[in-house]
Amino acid sequence: MEELPDGSVLLVTWPTAADFASEAARQAQARALVHLRPELDFDTVLHTLRERSATLAPVEPHFHPDVAPLLSRTLDGFAISERQRKIAELNVWQPPEPEEWLPADAALPSDLEDPQSVLAHYGYLSERLVALLHSEVPSVLQETPESLTDADVYFWSEDFPKTRLREAIDEHAVPAVGAYLGEVLVRHLGGRWIPREKLEESQVLVGQRIWLPFVRARRYLQSRQSLLEHSLTQLYRVAERHRHGPPSSRR
Repeated sequence: MEELPDGSVLLVTWPTAADFASEAARQAQARALVHLRPELDFDTVLHTLRERSATLAPVEPHFHPDVAPLLSRTLDGFAISERQRKIAELNVWQPPEPEEWLPADAALPSDLEDPQSVLAHYGYLSERLVALLHSEVPSVLQETPESLTDADVYFWSEDFPKTRLREAIDEHAVPAVGAYLGEVLVRHLGGRWIPREKLEESQVLVGQRIWLPFVRARRYLQSRQSLLEHSLTQLYRVAERHRHGPPSSRR
């Protein structure tokens, strides 16, 4: 016990701070608290302390592999007292399989007279996302799979769908995110744009599947939860996995 300059007292109930949540340490803490506050019940206090220990007990992450890089970084957004419980929840959580694809033989042909100008427009839209995020997410300048995860983390940390105006999201963010996702598919998976007059019909052919990045972006930016359920990280991982697979068909 040590008296502090302000007149309070520091009471050490266990010699090693790292063991504060052990059973013996919790019993010592309960005895000290009940001694200082006789109106408290020892068993009740001890039960409460044991519950705190259980909350803080380490949980090994076993996240879904397609979104593990994303989920592991969202944990920083939770208080230490909540983190282990959140890991346990995320260990059993399964993101829905991406639905923004069709078999390659179902691809819509381009309906544009000047597809090259539209491809240039996709590049412009992608650059708008870079302009929006480059200060907070420098990796977006590289247009890599890792930058997709960095963007996922940023949008989730900011609770972007809730903290920005819906009109601005639909008009500006959705096209920019969709174009950026498509550009990464083209650059790193050998994809090929199939431009369409309607933005959401625009496709990227990767192997035996066509992907609809603008449809994904719209679903992605609906809510904070949808940022995880329809992440850019997951779609890229699935597209990568099916790049050299056999012809696919929708079930």
